[in-house]
Amino acid sequence: MALELIKGNVAVAETALRVGLVSYFGYPITPQTELLEHLSARMPELGRAFVQAESELGAINMVYGAACTGLRTMTSSSSPGVSLMQEGLSYIAGTELPAVIVNVVRGGPGLGNIAPSQADYTQMVHGGGHGEYHLIVLAPASVQEAVDLTGLAFDLAEKYRMVVCLLMDGYLGQMMEPVELPEFAPVRTKAPSWAVGAEHPDGERAVLTSINISPPVQEVFNVKMMTRWQEIEKNEVRYKGYYLDDAEYVVVGFGTAGRIALTSVRAAREKGIKVGLLRPITVSPFPVEELDSLVPGKKGILVIEMNNGQMLDDVSAIVSRRTPVHFYGRMGGMVPYPDEIDAAIEEMITGDHDVNRDARAAWLAKMRELVGTGA
Repeated sequence: MALELIKGNVAVAETALRVGLVSYFGYPITPQTELLEHLSARMPELGRAFVQAESELGAINMVYGAACTGLRTMTSSSSPGVSLMQEGLSYIAGTELPAVIVNVVRGGPGLGNIAPSQADYTQMVHGGGHGEYHLIVLAPASVQEAVDLTGLAFDLAEKYRMVVCLLMDGYLGQMMEPVELPEFAPVRTKAPSWAVGAEHPDGERAVLTSINISPPVQEVFNVKMMTRWQEIEKNEVRYKGYYLDDAEYVVVGFGTAGRIALTSVRAAREKGIKVGLLRPITVSPFPVEELDSLVPGKKGILVIEMNNGQMLDDVSAIVSRRTPVHFYGRMGGMVPYPDEIDAAIEEMITGDHDVNRDARAAWLAKMRELVGTGA
């Protein structure tokens, strides 16, 4: 199959169509608007439902209704818009409905800017909306990986009847790379047995709701959801490892930050430095066992992010002071250059080796120097 040079947002949109997207509801916000624009033209051509809602609030509640049919539905947005969707995501999770959300993260907080960021990690990985639920969160590092994970997102959403998030950033959404798109798959139009509209021999209709007035009933449901999440943690963890077999130091980074870090890891290897890279693809569920198994015997762990160290907290909890943890991040839409990560790797090797070091405090002191007196 031929490769096509295509922008990340458009690649995700076209892939969603090819894997059977039936309905899309969204609202424009940069840097993900091309995704919505592409679907606004293509879905009517294919006889599928596209609605530009009056707001992100309207869009996520339309997704809620469409998901009740059991057919493939999705939305996309960027950070401020996703914040508006959080209540709806909780309702969808509480009703056990499959849906896909694409978050093309931008700089913040507040209105912020349209530059690439990873500042929504905590929001998407550790809940976001009210109540107790989890999302499966997939973090691509290239346009091709975004294509592959889009199809996986729909499959996992249906397998576990839950929301799956494709967590990108403005860099991936806007850049163009050659990719191989999937062939068109048949569109499933028959509702599953649990869905509204499914045919039942006894004539009964399915009732889908997130309302559990009785606390004991709610608790039973929450235990059910947590049991399912344990199954997901066991079976759906995905990651890529580079140069880990003989690594004395390990860099951990996801998405674009992980991709840039790989350049620095390769450069360090050329200098004879035994450093490897762990790049989580599922940041939820996080590759806990994989990282835990790497810690013994390592001289240091370096976390690279385009935020203030949100994944750092998860990594530090896993490492549990068994080896020094270091951190380098950029914020507000700034993307780290390879030479910055090169320097962070060098500092990990030659700097403080106290396992009790405060990685975030040490990094912030350097950031104040970097950005100047305005900090």
